[in-house]
Amino acid sequence: MFARFFAAFALLSASLTSQASPGEPFDFGHPASADQATRTIELTLGDMYFEPKSLTVKAGETVHFVLINKGQLLHEFNLGNAAMHAAHQQEMLKMVASGMLTAAGMKHDMAGMDHGTMKHDDPNSVLVEPGQRAELTWAFTKATDLEFACNIPGHYQAGMVGKISMDE
Repeated sequence: MFARFFAAFALLSASLTSQASPGEPFDFGHPASADQATRTIELTLGDMYFEPKSLTVKAGETVHFVLINKGQLLHEFNLGNAAMHAAHQQEMLKMVASGMLTAAGMKHDMAGMDHGTMKHDDPNSVLVEPGQRAELTWAFTKATDLEFACNIPGHYQAGMVGKISMDE
């Protein structure tokens, strides 16, 4: 498993190109507070999988996601389309290369250091360390093709991606 992770990491570092600009508004929704949620969805993050693998949400619905990492590796929950995930994977690759992220976690002692523009603070994304849980609440404003994915280098390519179907 780790051999696949590092092989995918090497492949990504050689081939990823930027496909989106940071700071672009999200056409599919925005972050919200948990008390605005109309539904809670619990997802398990395992090593190279999400459970469930697909979700259905309604346009106008606010969903509170509870994310539980039952794996041994650091994972991410990121909402976006395929192009957004490809761009975010490049950012994550830089974070791994800088030492901010490792296969098993975040370097918390680097939090106060200046990393330029490198930080993991996208409102549509959260990192979850092994054995931990995190939460993210999102208001879905319109129907569009969406995925939830882990963009840690090699994870998306290993199948750690799910489809979000939207009802209007």
